[in-house]
Amino acid sequence: MPLAPVLDQEEYVEQAYFYHVFRERLQQNMAAQDILERVHEEILSTTRLPLAIQFLATELKHAGVLANGLSRLTHYFSPFQAYIIAKAEEEGKRFSMDTALHVLEGEAKYRSESPTQAGLFVYEFEVMCRNKLGYDEGLRAMAQDGFFDDEWRQYIEMVRRNVGEVDFADLIYVRSEQANREWLKKNPEQTPPIALFGEKEGKIARASRGRDPLYLFSALQRQLGYPEVPRLVYKEDPLAVLPTILAKIQEIELKLKLMDNELRGKSDLIQTLGKPEEVKVIELD
Repeated sequence: MPLAPVLDQEEYVEQAYFYHVFRERLQQNMAAQDILERVHEEILSTTRLPLAIQFLATELKHAGVLANGLSRLTHYFSPFQAYIIAKAEEEGKRFSMDTALHVLEGEAKYRSESPTQAGLFVYEFEVMCRNKLGYDEGLRAMAQDGFFDDEWRQYIEMVRRNVGEVDFADLIYVRSEQANREWLKKNPEQTPPIALFGEKEGKIARASRGRDPLYLFSALQRQLGYPEVPRLVYKEDPLAVLPTILAKIQEIELKLKLMDNELRGKSDLIQTLGKPEEVKVIELD
């Protein structure tokens, strides 16, 4: 399968804008089809994105999903972008379309600036880790991105085979300049593998062994300016706790009634609770 090409900077700038606007308008309860049919007019016409959006609109109309359109436009969208949208469209997933578009907006923005292979790899890996998307399919998609050279694609394949069995911090450390320095001290006549991460990345990874990978990602962002992944924000529905509140109130009322009867010298439980057919049950619509 051919690798997804690396686009011009202006393409990624417009992609970031597209994902941002698409997400905002979905939040306003606009239909995805209506958004796609109009938003291409706002995109810079010197880019290929307007044509890509029109294709997505057609695919959404016929197939009912966006991921099909992205996966067919392999000369424009990366396999990882299609993978993220496909995960958001899976039923039963807590990974919402809002979060998926936010993630792709952040990725496109990073690509439009001064991206590094290490930075993009860590960003995309954190997306899978933080949102519990699984790794196998996502890492396969990452390896098909032309942004990564042959050395990086081999490394991504190594990570895919070992993730879950080997600490992710170790997977970064072993391909860092820090690890190579220690290797040369012990094996001065041997050539270490090509370092994909710098010395500082290696030190941070070594200090993060045995800990939650999210702490490693956070340290890389704080210390070295790695791109931050948008975090899923759970909005608590106040109506969801209403049944619990009503049941608690009913329990308190019953206890108060029992205490009142004890003070009056009455302790007949049947009299307090009422006969079975008289007990009322609170039902919520």
